[in-house]
Amino acid sequence: MSARENFFNLDALEQGIARELAEGMTTRVFPGEDAMISIVRIEANRSGEIHSHPQEQWGFCVRGSGLRKQAGEEIPVSAGDFWRTPGGVEHGFSAGSEGAVIFDVFAPPREEYTRAGSGFA
Repeated sequence: MSARENFFNLDALEQGIARELAEGMTTRVFPGEDAMISIVRIEANRSGEIHSHPQEQWGFCVRGSGLRKQAGEEIPVSAGDFWRTPGGVEHGFSAGSEGAVIFDVFAPPREEYTRAGSGFA
């Protein structure tokens, strides 16, 4: 294995495993042995469904803004904000007027995200 196989770029849309999470919401997934990264791109004023999973999730708003819905609360976020979602907690995201790019980390990796597909599960 070449060392280069483990280097990626946030804006290289040909890298990673492609998933369409919802209309106007796509991701590129990068699975590792103990954690997984998902780079989510959300079009302006688009939302994903409220869902939960057993994995812990950390999110970082790289660009744009929106509302993070978590455990029944709506929390405004913008570029530079990050958050933790414990496993089993219901959550979702609605992008603001300029859309958003979110850098998510899952630990352990989500099995359903190790292959191309659609949806949150």
